[in-house]
Amino acid sequence: MKRIDWYFDFISPFAYLASESLWRFPPHIEIRPRPVLFAAILNHWKTLGPAEIPPMRRFTFRHIRWLADNNEIALTMPPAHPFNPLKLLRLSVALGSEIEAVQRLFRFVWAEGCSSDDPNQWQRLLDELGVEDAEQLLAADAVKNQLRQNSEAAIEAGMFGVPAFVLDGDVFWGFDSIDFLLACVEDPEVLKSPQMQAADNMPEGPQRQR
Repeated sequence: MKRIDWYFDFISPFAYLASESLWRFPPHIEIRPRPVLFAAILNHWKTLGPAEIPPMRRFTFRHIRWLADNNEIALTMPPAHPFNPLKLLRLSVALGSEIEAVQRLFRFVWAEGCSSDDPNQWQRLLDELGVEDAEQLLAADAVKNQLRQNSEAAIEAGMFGVPAFVLDGDVFWGFDSIDFLLACVEDPEVLKSPQMQAADNMPEGPQRQR
């Protein structure tokens, strides 16, 4: 059975769209969800998220709206963005990051427009999931360490954004990479063609000063 590591953060609407598209993967593929802290990845690469660049922010949310509608995926924007995703990420880890639980947490934010900062909405979610003593559970060292290890593993794998899928060491970034990924799942030779080898070895030209 082929295994694909799926790295995500609940802060990303593109990761939400990917979570609603997992049905597209064939049954012989095992998807292993890996929650990560997107901010840690941005800090590692010393870059900004799309919502942190004003013109890009406007386009991003327009694009998300169009993508959701075009793919018939329910979308209700959360009260504000960016937001702190730590509670959601740690809850995902505490629940074993099972696909159904991950999708439920994504829908809480992006289908229902709810916030983990709203005490009533958060408590309703915890009650639905049967989570007791949530504060203690999410503060557990094992939970925090697992999230940290996932983020470190993502960086080590060469991940630079979310969502990202890792198949046999190759990173496929973004909701719009799923078709590319599925093609490589069906035919691993796709990445071995002369054209792909040329793409991998594209020479670098002059670089701007940083």
